[in-house]
Amino acid sequence: MPLSGEAIRTMNYVDDISVTLRRILTVLPSLTEEERKRVSDHIKAAEPSYESVIQAVQAKL
Repeated sequence: MPLSGEAIRTMNYVDDISVTLRRILTVLPSLTEEERKRVSDHIKAAEPSYESVIQAVQAKL
């Protein structure tokens, strides 16, 4: 069964997230320990979180 346009757009959003995460991983070595801690705290506090989105997708299965 072919995917809807909405499903394809959503998958493209996931690809965009992956690119952003790769950029973050590239920058991390250049940050100080304090900066990495602050970035880590910021990621943990972000809502919706990656984990909450995965849970929402799985709940609909």
